[in-house]
Amino acid sequence: MKVYGHPLSTCTRKVFVTLAEKGLAAELLEVDLFTGAHKTPAHLARQPFGVIPVLEDDGFVVYESRAIIRYLDNRVPSRPLTPSGPKAVARMDQWLSVDQSYVAPHVRALAVERIVKKHAGGAPDAAAVSSAEEALRNAFRVLDRALEEGPFLAGESFSLADVSLMPYVAALETVGSPELVAGLRRLGAWWSTVSERPSWKAASALKASAPAPC
Repeated sequence: MKVYGHPLSTCTRKVFVTLAEKGLAAELLEVDLFTGAHKTPAHLARQPFGVIPVLEDDGFVVYESRAIIRYLDNRVPSRPLTPSGPKAVARMDQWLSVDQSYVAPHVRALAVERIVKKHAGGAPDAAAVSSAEEALRNAFRVLDRALEEGPFLAGESFSLADVSLMPYVAALETVGSPELVAGLRRLGAWWSTVSERPSWKAASALKASAPAPC
């Protein structure tokens, strides 16, 4: 297996967390976002929207991180990251949708304002930063309340919903907004638990030859 991505990108990290959870190995082929490698004809042939990551598995190519982690979970069904029962599955899918709609875009916005613009010699837009941070505060408060129902987002078991959220919480330090989760006790306890998983430590240990926006 091959993953075209970047070890510091949130979406690439969730793929490598899933690989580790499933006991699978993949070669990371680094795509340097700052040099525009994701917009080259070669990469666009794999991912027509010009983003990362892309998984290649014996000739099968799939992109979009949440599709990739679902594929990997189905590929090794004996080590499930999807809970059993329609209600628990629906809960997992709900939180996957929440992180896609209400967390990821705003973490990405902060990365653009504070990392990409800095790399290009520009300055962040204060209004854009404020808007993204307020949206994230709201989302993290919702997630914190949700964790009243169990130690993980889908309930009692660690699932793809947790996998997908983890890199965005970790990225808050990188994008300069770690205070957004301060005081959220249940979310803090969740992070203390999931960040100790060997899969997260393995994904976090991947080294990059160049920095990347989240």
